[in-house]
Amino acid sequence: MPRTIITADGRAALAAVQAAGDAAPRVDRATAVRYLLQLLVEKAPGNSVEVRVPPFGAVQVVEGPRHTRGTPPNVVETDAATWIALATGAEEWRDAAAAGRISASGTRADISDLLPLRP
Repeated sequence: MPRTIITADGRAALAAVQAAGDAAPRVDRATAVRYLLQLLVEKAPGNSVEVRVPPFGAVQVVEGPRHTRGTPPNVVETDAATWIALATGAEEWRDAAAAGRISASGTRADISDLLPLRP
């Protein structure tokens, strides 16, 4: 079970990343990504879609058929900067997808209705 990120720590890391962008320390980027993934799990618990933000984290969300072996049928993958932008509302799903910054496969992989998270 991953360690739960305390809200104050998650918000502080997110603020640091938003202020510094790509120059933010790796630890802040990692904490911000994991905090936002944690919020997504809280908002949409389940196991039918895997959301990956390498190298910082991956979670399974959205109620539905549980995946247990091999590559999940519904996968969303993006980089840290795009994930933070999507989760905070700084960028819209359709824009990031059109720019090729989101890889979404499977019939349930469009999680745009869950975003932004507004931490």
